[in-house]
Amino acid sequence: MASDHTILVFGDSLSAAHGLRPEQGWVALLIARLKAQGYGYQVINASVSGETTTGGLARLPRELRRTQPGILVLELGANDALRGLPLTLARQRLADMIRLAETAGARVLLVGLLIPPNYGPRYAKQFARMYPSVAQQFHTALVPFLLRRVALDPHLMQQDGLHPNAQGEPLVLDTLWPYLKPMLKKSR
Repeated sequence: MASDHTILVFGDSLSAAHGLRPEQGWVALLIARLKAQGYGYQVINASVSGETTTGGLARLPRELRRTQPGILVLELGANDALRGLPLTLARQRLADMIRLAETAGARVLLVGLLIPPNYGPRYAKQFARMYPSVAQQFHTALVPFLLRRVALDPHLMQQDGLHPNAQGEPLVLDTLWPYLKPMLKKSR
């Protein structure tokens, strides 16, 4: 049975604090914010750097059984795109993960991303449409673009240009928070 007060963050390097100390990442900052604001949530970060939707779909059933979350924050797909994998497959795998989460009793917050334009305008456009399309299909909450406040500011990004630095991570949380907060319940 799902726990109303467990959040499972299931993503890739963007949620795994790649290149940073774990306490600098947006998930650690989320844990601190929830505690400071009186939300009694346990947050489990099962994010893996380099994860694709294929790997995520393979891992998710076990994580859902193990953690029994009330909320799943699903942040996958960027590595599929960076490897030029077919987006129809990525979209199907995201849909399958949402179905698994809903069957397990979890509500889903889908986290959208964008890719650099050097992958070609057609592919980038298809990728940009993938998240809203899946969210609409399942009526799930959607963060349109997790890196909206940091992606174009080199002072907030690591040298790879793909991952936020420690100064950017609070802004990443600030981008996600308005979509997650309505899903939360205060502890009694």
